[in-house]
Amino acid sequence: MKIHYKFKDKGLLNRALTHSSKSEENYERLEFLGDSILDFLVGEYFFKNCDQSEGKLTVLRSHYVSENYLAQIFDKLDIKEHVELGKSYQGEISKAIKADVVEAIIAAIYLDAGVQGIEEARKFILKNFDLSNYKSVVDDNYKSKLQELVQGNFKCKMQYITEPTESGFISSFYMDEDKISSATGKSKIEAEQAAAKLAIDKLFLI
Repeated sequence: MKIHYKFKDKGLLNRALTHSSKSEENYERLEFLGDSILDFLVGEYFFKNCDQSEGKLTVLRSHYVSENYLAQIFDKLDIKEHVELGKSYQGEISKAIKADVVEAIIAAIYLDAGVQGIEEARKFILKNFDLSNYKSVVDDNYKSKLQELVQGNFKCKMQYITEPTESGFISSFYMDEDKISSATGKSKIEAEQAAAKLAIDKLFLI
């Protein structure tokens, strides 16, 4: 395990590594707190170190707090063998659980460190999240990016309505009943990705 933080209260770490299928004393409440701490500290880093528009800062933050990225951090920390799962849980640890565990660990560090909690959480994030390399981030999965941005900033239903045309497909992206964007593509996926990119440009001024 490569957390590089020495816990005074090992019970906090154990709880952060325990899934609800194993025990009522699990990581769910810690994950709730860790999610907020992570959002704040990643946002703080880009506010201080990246001279970009609010929209671009939002996209950068969404990349580093996304389920996919947190799952990569989980693997990097080498904590798979330490996660406690109940017998009812079958198969490999999902990306969602990996992300939740990382957020729970951040909260556990914050709580364990007392008055130095936010500083220790910041150190953990700066050590393990490659924030300074943000210029190399290439994320052309606009549908995934749009979903993360909308879920983080709005409370609404999202859907794509995609139909064939003579030359390919046309896709429209909706939030509740409002059509936000529409785009064409040679394939259904291409049309939906194009519609998602336009929606990001419109909603987040990127």
